[in-house]
Amino acid sequence: MYSSFKESKKRFEPIPRHGTTLISPASASRWGFFYGSNLPIPNTILKPVTTIPVSVTTNTCPLQTFVSLNSTTMNDLKHQRIALITGANQGVGFQVAKELAANSVTVLIGSRNLTNGRTAAEKIGAGAIPLQLDVTDRVSIAAAAAYIRQEFGRLDLLINNAAISNIRKTQLGLSLKEAIEEGRASKVSLDEMRAVWETNVFGTLAVYQVMLPLLRESSDARIVNVSSGVGSLTNMSDPSSIYHKGYGVVYPGSKTAQNAITLAMMIELEESNIKINLVSPGFTKTNLNGYEGTESLEDGSREVVRVALLGPDGPTGTFTRWPNQAIPW
Repeated sequence: MYSSFKESKKRFEPIPRHGTTLISPASASRWGFFYGSNLPIPNTILKPVTTIPVSVTTNTCPLQTFVSLNSTTMNDLKHQRIALITGANQGVGFQVAKELAANSVTVLIGSRNLTNGRTAAEKIGAGAIPLQLDVTDRVSIAAAAAYIRQEFGRLDLLINNAAISNIRKTQLGLSLKEAIEEGRASKVSLDEMRAVWETNVFGTLAVYQVMLPLLRESSDARIVNVSSGVGSLTNMSDPSSIYHKGYGVVYPGSKTAQNAITLAMMIELEESNIKINLVSPGFTKTNLNGYEGTESLEDGSREVVRVALLGPDGPTGTFTRWPNQAIPW
């Protein structure tokens, strides 16, 4: 977990430039890098090898996109639905990616750490492609969008799944109950709150903004934002709710804010052919909650998968949990 945007960039190490071909910003622009972004285009490094790593280097960090597929396989995948899942190297994101790939969907495994993304894609097998994507890094998001446009020309399904619940729980060795107490409004760490909201709220919005032009290229586009029932103000304001006492401004508050920006997206897309849905996977046993959840990955992923596989006539503007149960806003 990273306490700030600046700190998050420290995880990158410089990529050796030996044996690489340097592509100028002008060439990168012709390739479509940073489509839909007003960011300055950095130098781009391409290594001419069988498996194709594409590296985009900024003054602060390199970003990588990796594809280990030949051109014939890639052409075959283009005829399937193209899905991008953020935070797909583990947890609910991984399980959803696995099930979508089993349903003949080409799945881009969005992962902050490219090595973890590769490992996840290898476990899933055919139809899974690792993609370096950090939702808190605008350059990373833009590079991912450029890659999708270059290889596929469109995006049919965007699943905003990437999320963190805290940064202090692990650092301080806290239980989930203790972390909830640390997140009370009167004593919450503002640095922790900013870090969580950077991923869960601003990350969701940032990915939406950059991927929207690609979704507009699809004849059957859908966005699925993975939220949580604890983001429901209706439920959390009810003293009889079992989660009422646990509502805080860090993770629950971030999910309420994510719900709010999702509503704004729904309103913006009302006159378009792009569908958007909000889904709660429930209290699933994942790294997000220190594996203290009560539902399995398979159970927690069911509603996300169901909604992701809805056809063009499927509903939009819904907020549900399994099995298609409406959650009040």
